[in-house]
Amino acid sequence: VALAWSSNSVSARAARLPKEWPIIRLRILRRDGGRCTAVDVGGVRCSAFATDVDHIERGDNHADSNLRSLCGGHHRAKTAREGNEAMRAARAEISSRFRRDEVHPAFL
Repeated sequence: VALAWSSNSVSARAARLPKEWPIIRLRILRRDGGRCTAVDVGGVRCSAFATDVDHIERGDNHADSNLRSLCGGHHRAKTAREGNEAMRAARAEISSRFRRDEVHPAFL
């Protein structure tokens, strides 16, 4: 089974990973006991097997303290949240360029 981070189609994100990423990834998965580290609102840890290593804070900080093991479902959910936040910020920035101060003629 080919994992997303090791497939032939390299994403921009995967291209920025250090060449020792497979070793780092395995170390983090072992450190976290092979289980997802996501916790629900009640403080209960997910019981699923971890398949992904996630950067807690976005960016290229590959320090162990910024990495955690997640199951596929929690990793996809976090990635989707981050993508939505980035899209909202981009839309807000774009719309700020076209803000009009004058009143539309229809509202005069």
